[in-house]
Amino acid sequence: MTTVFWISTALVLYVYAGYPTLVAAWARLVDRQPRRAPFAPGHWPSISVIVAARNESRRLPARVVNLLSQDYPGQREIIVVSDGSLDNPARALAPFAPEVRLIELPSGGKPAALNAGVAAACGEVLIFVDARQRFASGTLQALVENLSDPSVGGVTGELILDAEQQPGPDSPVGEGLGLYWRYEKWIRRNESRVWSTLGATGAIYALRRSLWRPLPAVTLLDDVLAPMRAVLGGYRVVFDDRARAFDRASTDAATETRRKKRTLAGNYQILAQEPRLLLPVVNPVWLQYLSHKVGRLIVPWALMALLLSSLTLIGSGAVYVAALGAQLVFYALAAAGAALEARQRMSRVAFTFVLLNFSAIAGLMALRRGREVWR
Repeated sequence: MTTVFWISTALVLYVYAGYPTLVAAWARLVDRQPRRAPFAPGHWPSISVIVAARNESRRLPARVVNLLSQDYPGQREIIVVSDGSLDNPARALAPFAPEVRLIELPSGGKPAALNAGVAAACGEVLIFVDARQRFASGTLQALVENLSDPSVGGVTGELILDAEQQPGPDSPVGEGLGLYWRYEKWIRRNESRVWSTLGATGAIYALRRSLWRPLPAVTLLDDVLAPMRAVLGGYRVVFDDRARAFDRASTDAATETRRKKRTLAGNYQILAQEPRLLLPVVNPVWLQYLSHKVGRLIVPWALMALLLSSLTLIGSGAVYVAALGAQLVFYALAAAGAALEARQRMSRVAFTFVLLNFSAIAGLMALRRGREVWR
């Protein structure tokens, strides 16, 4: 059990502290910023903005207005793909014809909707967005500028959650997610400077049309699978915080658990869809992928092994007693955060950490049972 204790401890510390420190130092050493520049007038690539939506008619008009207000120097089209919507998206989008094309499909899931949108698109660059968020001014242009660097195949912008700046006083999930998301974006910035991010943010990313491959129907994370296929093809996917989308964070544990369960189940799924990601001679960001994506899947099991080994070794020395005590205090803080009994930031961070790691296990179990977690 001593070996289990120390391996588990080292793994958790590496994934959440050691790797972020390593990639930050690595980024400062190499700092591979994309050689982006505005395209010459008349030479901006044509773009297709694709919105996959299901029962989002209430949000679609404002979303389209926001997209149409974007100043883009080249040709642009907006395609909305309805995935079996029952709330009459044609009526919601009628005022925007012919600037917006609507494709209505029977319910088949987001991957089928995206495949249909890309098949209908005419642009050289695909830009994927969701119905819920809004873009800051200049976002489309900022995304596409990165593609003036021929080594760049895709670009992800920055998703800004309201909880990052003004967390609600009674929302442990919101505040914890705001802190976690800032930490996650810091890692992504550094990974981009080293070579490439490990996917994109589904609400705001661009991809060269030539790099798109149709998604399998059961794909859970299109915003990881499609960009990582580009990386496996030898291209970079970079992070550009000049391109910004704004959204609201989840405020309740049930909603966030469902979202993270889907995300983490998708990370397991991608290993089956693209096993090449685990081969260092094929994947140019193999170390980053193993440390960041795969490491996050292993940590929940390491946490359980750490707790069990600490209990078993409690009579073997003060270090094991201290380790057990620290874990129990941390989980007590998480429980307090879940019960809204504590407003201290540490309790909310602890609660979010436990929720995220629980979701990794729940996602794997749902995937193994074949549950439809991609809706």
